[in-house]
Amino acid sequence: MTADAIFRNIRQKQSFLCVGLDPDLSRFPESVLETEDPVYEFNKKIVDSTHEFTVAYKPNIAFYESLGSGGWWSLEKTVEYIRKKHPEVFLIADAKRGDIGNTSKKYAVAFFDNYGFDAITVAPYMGEDSVRPFLDHAGKWTILLALTSNEGANDIQMIRDADTGLFLFEKILWDASAWGTPGNLMFVAGATKPEMFSRIRDIVPDHFLLVPGVGEQGGSLSAVAEHGMNDRCGLLVNSSRAIIHADETSQFDVAARQKAFDIQSEMAALLKERDII
Repeated sequence: MTADAIFRNIRQKQSFLCVGLDPDLSRFPESVLETEDPVYEFNKKIVDSTHEFTVAYKPNIAFYESLGSGGWWSLEKTVEYIRKKHPEVFLIADAKRGDIGNTSKKYAVAFFDNYGFDAITVAPYMGEDSVRPFLDHAGKWTILLALTSNEGANDIQMIRDADTGLFLFEKILWDASAWGTPGNLMFVAGATKPEMFSRIRDIVPDHFLLVPGVGEQGGSLSAVAEHGMNDRCGLLVNSSRAIIHADETSQFDVAARQKAFDIQSEMAALLKERDII
């Protein structure tokens, strides 16, 4: 999927919402747990209830591989379902892979060729040769971790280089932006640190940013848009638990739809303020 296609979808849906498909079996209603494949049935209902407000879905792979082979089968069926029913949606494998080149090449084959994802999250700390196999897949996206939303991000990502004065996450942005282009490389930037988005945009003004941390982690959508939006939006803002587990009864899909609609409505207003729609 091209950057132009993502942008068209943002304009058409008046939304830059990414819904994280991170299903927690302990929060499923009994009616779903009784089905043959609870994770797949849950995901289908979430997708059917939220797709009109959503430009991307992002399954976190840990929630599937923790269930063994059955979890991988649920993931594969979920991707196939979205591809068939809503082919315009951007699909992100939140896998946080990254290893020596030969291993990364196999990860790329797994998630791009076998599972059919449009993008994968990748850790950059082993350098360019560990990222290159993902970038070399034509028509696919690599989403590099830059500034994450968790508290522990400060332990490493905010280390300042004595010579350049750059934080480590800024050096990652500078260096990695030369590895790819705004047409195949995105960066993760956490919504819990919106004050850093201006610095990020100084370095990568044209790249899409995947923004976790809005919802249960407390990130501000308006602050992210103020500091991080470019003239083509350039944001995919993720919300997971706050949408998919907004309700834990058999009406969970109704509640998820309402939550997604509420976020999309706020996003539409922000896009209009910037004359993007």
